[in-house]
Amino acid sequence: MTSGVHQIPLDQPFSDQKPGTSGLRKSSRQFETPHYLESFIEAILRTVPGIAGGTLVVGGDGRYGNRRAIGVIARMAAAHGVARIITTTGGILSTPAASNLIRQRQATAGIILSASHNPGGPEGDFGVKVNGANGGPAPESLTDAIYACTQSLDGYRIWEETALALDTPGQQSIGNLQLEVIDGVDDYVALMQQLFDFDAIADLLKGDFPIAFDAMHAVTGPYAKRLLEGLLGAPAGSVRNAVPLEDFGGGHPDPNLTYAHELAELLMGSDAYRFGAACDGDGDRNMILGTRCFVNPSDSLAVLTANATLVPGYAAGLSGVARSMPTSAAADVVAKELGIPCFETPTGWKFFGNLLDAGRITLCGEESFGTGSNHIREKDGLWAVLFWLNILAKRREPVAQIMAEHWSRFGRHYYSRHDYEAIASDAAHGLYNRVKEMLPTLVGQSFAGRSIATADDFAYTDPVDGSLTSGQGLRLLLDDGSRVVLRLSGTGTQGATLRVYLESYVPPSGNLHQDPQAALGDLISAIDNLAEIKTRTGMDRPTVIT
Repeated sequence: MTSGVHQIPLDQPFSDQKPGTSGLRKSSRQFETPHYLESFIEAILRTVPGIAGGTLVVGGDGRYGNRRAIGVIARMAAAHGVARIITTTGGILSTPAASNLIRQRQATAGIILSASHNPGGPEGDFGVKVNGANGGPAPESLTDAIYACTQSLDGYRIWEETALALDTPGQQSIGNLQLEVIDGVDDYVALMQQLFDFDAIADLLKGDFPIAFDAMHAVTGPYAKRLLEGLLGAPAGSVRNAVPLEDFGGGHPDPNLTYAHELAELLMGSDAYRFGAACDGDGDRNMILGTRCFVNPSDSLAVLTANATLVPGYAAGLSGVARSMPTSAAADVVAKELGIPCFETPTGWKFFGNLLDAGRITLCGEESFGTGSNHIREKDGLWAVLFWLNILAKRREPVAQIMAEHWSRFGRHYYSRHDYEAIASDAAHGLYNRVKEMLPTLVGQSFAGRSIATADDFAYTDPVDGSLTSGQGLRLLLDDGSRVVLRLSGTGTQGATLRVYLESYVPPSGNLHQDPQAALGDLISAIDNLAEIKTRTGMDRPTVIT
């Protein structure tokens, strides 16, 4: 054994569920149990191709456990022959910035430390995610191999205790490994300057255009301060909750109307601000608001698609657009008019990654507040904020007017997602499996005054690699183009989450002035009756409505 390397035996193999493309997410306490983090990192280092002599990008959203995990990864990487680790000051690195660094530095892989939008702190959650050399989430074949490795571990290798200097840029050695600490904001800012018209945005922000950006005490604070207040000249204080905290200030770093309610109240309840936005824990999700106007993520993707040529990085037009299946079909209507392909994929950024790598699409998005493009291989919250600001700078119209004009041109997809969180697992799966068994009998039945044209469990054949992905969500497609979709989410650590997606399309000639929840009321009642949601979950209303 090389001097400085310790071989730590394990009494029993690591035991847990298989990690997905979102990585392994567990409670912070679970990650602090002896050998737990180390066992998972050992499996990653044994499994990812090209580790010996390779380069890793490592960083996270600053939540509780972030620094300790970087230290463990660095010491274990040294024991496994990794040549270089690139990390950032304070270990603060957003997921989109990590994707960019992996691509720019031609790294072997990246290890991102985050539980995304889940709460942080000692009583919160932690996560470890692997990204591949293209900057995107690891493919299922790799996560399967990592999981298989965890099941047979008898020990792990780690370098002797070493103190890391992460607070300032510089280099240090751990054995033969070179640890490079860089300013985590610089490379990302340079990329944004290549895509957007900073002069036009700065000119907008110099006028009567106050904005509010809520970083939610999460990773995007330093990036937003540099971009919005520094380079673009927004007044000091435009970026709120800008300092990343280990527990996100006791908040829930999920940018929606429930958890970012203070920002929503600023924009929806007064005329004080022209534009508002928020990003989540690791910086890959976004919420967009105008004065008394909330832009749902499905509509946001459609508006970006319709206005893309106003932005320098997309002035030549789009090769195509993609959306996840639960996302509304608003982007489909725009793509049809533009004469570009529109792909409907399962939930999971890896499906977009295949299409991006193949050059089949330029923009992509999902209803869960994630939007992105071919500039990296992750969704990107601040990129979406800058995209909107670039459009506003060119059109010089309020957000609400842009939305009204969009609906008058393309029609409106009334859309909402209802989340029922922390349901007992047996109850959630019982509800879901019951509806799944009913699907063959539902075609032709009346539903909310319409007829069910198709009832299925969504499956997708990847047009790039030909792989089949099935069991992606229960769909009720109605004869007038309306939809209801049911899915179970596995990203939480407390019970299961049932997600109900509701959509009703009204053409430009129809009534475009209804409140979304009122417009969807008949669908909401019908799916509750069919799936027995209230009865089986014991919940009178959703935990979150978006």
